[in-house]
Amino acid sequence: MRLDTSGYSCPEPVIMTKKALKENPAGLDVIVDNRASKENVTRYAKALGYNVAIEEGNGCWTLKISK
Repeated sequence: MRLDTSGYSCPEPVIMTKKALKENPAGLDVIVDNRASKENVTRYAKALGYNVAIEEGNGCWTLKISK
């Protein structure tokens, strides 16, 4: 699953990620467009025990969240 949180500021991307992970507990890709969201979503996912791989491109980051 792919979740695009571009245009949202924290805490909204974290809340959206939380809901999406409940529906897809195996993981998902989250697109963020600001550093605060990148750091907060990464911190949240890691606190839940997920691995997070970060890819940067086109002014955005894709956070690949997986178990």
